[in-house]
Formats: sequence, C-alpha cells, structure tokens
Amino acid sequence: MTEKYIKLFNEFPPVSSEAWKEKVVADLKGADFDRKLVWRTNEGFSVQPYYRQEDLAKLDYLNALPGEFPYVRGTKTNNNDWYVRQNIIVKDLGESNKKALDVLMKGVTSLGFVFNECTEVTVDDLAVLLKGICLESVEVNFEAKCCTCKVAEAFAEYVLAGKWDAKNIVASVAYDPFGNYLLYGRFKKGVDHVLTQAQNLITKSAELPKYRVLAVNGRNFGNAGASVVQELAFSLAQGVEYLSTLTEKGVAVEDVAKNIKFNLSVSANYFMEIAKLRAARLLWAQIVKAYEPKCESGCKMRVHAETGSWNKTFYDPYVNMLRTQTEAMSAALGGADSITVLPFNAIFEDPTTFSDRIARNQQLLLKEESHFDKIVDPGAGSYYIEELTASIADEVWKLFLEIQDKGGFLAAAKEGFIQTKVNEMSAKRDLNVAIRRENLLGINQFPNFTERLEKAELVKDALAPTDLTADDAEIETLKPYRGAMAFEKLRVATDKFSKENKRPLAFMLTVGNINFSKARSQFACNFFAVAGYEVKDNNGFASVADGVAAAKEAGADIIVICSSDDEYAEAAPAAFDLIKDEAIFVVAGAPACTDDLKAKGIENFIHLKSNLLEELTVYNAKLGIN
Repeated sequence: MTEKYIKLFNEFPPVSSEAWKEKVVADLKGADFDRKLVWRTNEGFSVQPYYRQEDLAKLDYLNALPGEFPYVRGTKTNNNDWYVRQNIIVKDLGESNKKALDVLMKGVTSLGFVFNECTEVTVDDLAVLLKGICLESVEVNFEAKCCTCKVAEAFAEYVLAGKWDAKNIVASVAYDPFGNYLLYGRFKKGVDHVLTQAQNLITKSAELPKYRVLAVNGRNFGNAGASVVQELAFSLAQGVEYLSTLTEKGVAVEDVAKNIKFNLSVSANYFMEIAKLRAARLLWAQIVKAYEPKCESGCKMRVHAETGSWNKTFYDPYVNMLRTQTEAMSAALGGADSITVLPFNAIFEDPTTFSDRIARNQQLLLKEESHFDKIVDPGAGSYYIEELTASIADEVWKLFLEIQDKGGFLAAAKEGFIQTKVNEMSAKRDLNVAIRRENLLGINQFPNFTERLEKAELVKDALAPTDLTADDAEIETLKPYRGAMAFEKLRVATDKFSKENKRPLAFMLTVGNINFSKARSQFACNFFAVAGYEVKDNNGFASVADGVAAAKEAGADIIVICSSDDEYAEAAPAAFDLIKDEAIFVVAGAPACTDDLKAKGIENFIHLKSNLLEELTVYNAKLGIN
C-alpha cells in the first residue's frame, strides 16, 4: 500500500466494537439489542448482527492453507472443482447404460446408479450397465436397497479384470449398515456380520485406492428434520463407530478412514451450509488424527453433498429449482467433492428428461458461468463464515462428546437418544412452519392461487414419511419426511373435495381505511389460499351492508372482514349480524376490542401470530373437508 493511501486511512481513527454497539443501541431507541438483532438459530448458538476482525483472534486454524491439515479450507489446492453427479434409477440395465452414456455427453462427470429393487448385481450385469464408459474419466457410485456388498464386490472384480489403471478409478458404494440400523431398526444378521462384511470389502478393494466402500449417510438425519449441528454430530459419531469397531478387528485406521465417504444433505440455510462443510472437515481431521494414522492424508474427509428433500414440495414444484440452486451454491462454496442436485420433481415421481436436464445444468451454470470451481474456499477470511464455522464446530463437538459418553453411535441409537434429538428438532421446525417462522414458498406462504392437483393418487406416497421399519425392529427408527407434508395434506383434501363439491370461497369484505383493509385482505387471501380455497379480494365497499350483500351474491363460504382496529368495534358486529349462519365470519387482525367482539359471538380471528396449520385444519373441518 502506497504512503498516500496509508495517510488516507490514518485520517479515520479506529472504532471499537463497544463504540459500534453504543451507536446501534442508540439507533434502536430503547429496543433490546439482543431481542431485536441477535438471531437465535436451531443449531444452538446465537448469530450477531455483525462481526469484526477481532472475532477471529481466537481461531487457531486460520493460518492453514487449502489442502493443509485440518482441511477447513478444503482438500483441494489448485481449484474448487467438484464432480457433477446425476443419479440414474436402474430398472433395466441396458436402458440405464444408454442414459448414462447420454448424460456423460452433457456435462455429467459422476454417475450414481440407484438400485431400488432387491436384485443381486453380478459382474456380468455391470458389464452391461457400464458398457462403453471409461471408468478412468468419470466417478461411478452405487446405491442399493439391499445386496450392497454384492454390488461392491462385483464392481471391484469387474474393474480388476479390465484394462483400466486401478489407481485412477474413482468410485464408491454406499454400504452403511450403521446408518441402516436407524432406518430399519435392526441388524438382519447381527453387528459382527456387518463388520465382517465391511472388513472383507476393504480387503477386496485394497487395489483400488480411490474406491470407497463405506458410507455415512448423514443426509438421512437432515431429511428427517435434524439441524445442521445434529446432522454433522451424528454423522461424525457414525464415522467414529466405523473407525473404532473396524480397527478393533485389526484393520488399519488409515484403511478405514480412506474408505469412508460422507453423504450429507444441504438445506436452504445458505451460509450455515457453507460453514457446515468447513466445520465437518475440521472435526473429522482432528478425530482421525487421534487414531494416529501413518499418513496425515488419511485425515481428509470425502464429502458428497445432495440437495435435501425436507424443504421440497409437490405444490408449486418449480420453486424447488430455486431451493436446489442456492443449496448447490452452498455445497460448491463449502468445498464438496461431488454434488447431486435432485430434480425438482424427484419427491413425487421419477425424474423426467426435462427435470434431469435442469438439475444437471444448475451445476454446470455454477461452473461455466459463475466460475465457482476456480477459487479454493472463497469464503475464507469472511468474518461471518469463519465465525459460523467455529460456532458450528463447537456445538457439534459438544453433541458428539455427549454421544461418546453414552457409549458411541450404536449405543446412543439403542437408547433412542439420537432419534429423540431428531424428533425434538423436527417438531420445533414443524411448529415454525405452522406459524410461518420458517417459510416454504408456495406452501405456507404465497401459494399459487390457481394451482389444482388433478390426480391426488399420484402424490399419495409423497404425503407419508419414509418408513422402512422392519417387522423385527428393536429400536425406534428414523423416518425421513418433508416439512410441507401437513400443509399439502390440507390442500390435497380441498382439491379432492372440490371435484365433487364447490370449491370453498373466502370473500374479503374490505371496508373503511383503505391502507389497513388492503393490507389485511392480502394477508387473508394468502392465508386461506394455503388450504386451496378460492379467494376473492375487493377494492373496498362503501358500507358493511354492501360488502355482505356482495359476499352472499358470490356464494362465499367464508367472509373475512378487513378494516382497521378502530373501525372493527362497529363494523365487525354489524357484518356478523347480517351474515348470521350463512357463512363463516372471520376478522382479519387482533384488534384491541377482540374480547368485546368475542362477547358478541364472533369466534374467528386470523393474524400474524396465528398457527396457520391449526387454524386451517379447523376451517377444513367446519367446511366438511377431510
């Protein structure tokens, strides 16, 4: 910096954090700083409205470069490139091969073959599935509902029998018996059996150094409503369980660590998710180092990020593209090794050519137009992201140690500790969605007023949690679900009802002060449209009588009076007397005269503090919709 500019900055004296806060407090004019500006997260810590360089003084990893232990800044050194993964649901081997060859010509660099049926895959099957695919040029991954070990063994055999250089094959198989224990509730043949299987897989894949045969499917926690901290803590505990149990069986720690891939979900919490991946690498590196591997490179965490399903919807499904775009950005900026963007319609039907293309191109745009793949750890040095990284790591470590105190991942699962924590968080998030503290665009906020579900049977499976509980389950299981389900059920019921009956009409009786009446009518329209009701807004009536007459003529099932608090004292009782029992009468707002209005028989009020889900459930019941 030249002397001229140094002098320029010398004209501005340093300002302390205390001085900043004093100024903010003064501008708040008596409002509480913490209540007004500090964000209290689901993750268990508070986020300040601003951070300064001095906040980073306590962080001891900031001097590490990308590719250096503890890998907070990533495991890459020259760029931020990642594998663009697209999943292919395997129903027919030949057709899946054709699709794989097709998408590889359209920018995909990683293939995910998903076997949803319990089919034992052989080497001959893989010869059909992988025909014409250069395994040295693309990452290949396998997920199977069952017989995962058979797939893993068959792939190793297939590769070693081919002409490829085994050292260049990048692949994975999602063998995750401990994760499946939480989904199915039991080990089919016992813990010793799955550990022997895992040990055999590590041995048989020893000649394929970039082939990972163990998975930690942390996405199951995120998709069940867990917080960022919970998903990461439970995933790390699960990874440690593999490290501990397999090293006890004589497997070298570096061999176990290098065979684990973490499959994590990514939510819409943009900066939090960037920080989550950075914190994950930091903690995993420290954990593995404690096992004293021969080489520090064994401490590197391999992360596959997949856009989560918890916040996805089948009403207004194109909004899912917006959600997955920011999620993909978080994953890329956080340094994920590979990313899957789930197609916008994946939660309710098999992806189409169109939805696959969009999902694929979302990542390609981040690379080719936004150049997210060029800069390693672009969030480094950001006071906010660094502080989030440290805060997440602290909270994750606390929860991780709590699990270890209970005997580790399996012991905590048997006790029900993990399931209870996830269920408590999911209940909290469900409440936040119900009261619109957490928004799901198109579901509990700003629904598409004209959207109608034509065939409810097509989304039947999407309205239920994923329950894989085995008949002989010994523990409570984890059941991934979506936060929108409860609202979607309400709207599906309305759509079904409306095929045989008139769709319920919510009519806005706007009267009096135009500013209040319009604001409240827009709020009320949005409120009732969430349940799929037809809504009719109005510019304002000259009198309550005119509004009631118009509502009756329109055949309104619900009449919502929208006015100012002062005017409600007279207008609401007048409208209520005119409507009698011909429609459900609702007051939009929580006026000071609420008790007086209730005393006159008015029961229904909607406002910003309403529990939207509970209220709409009641209105559905009043209208005979179930």
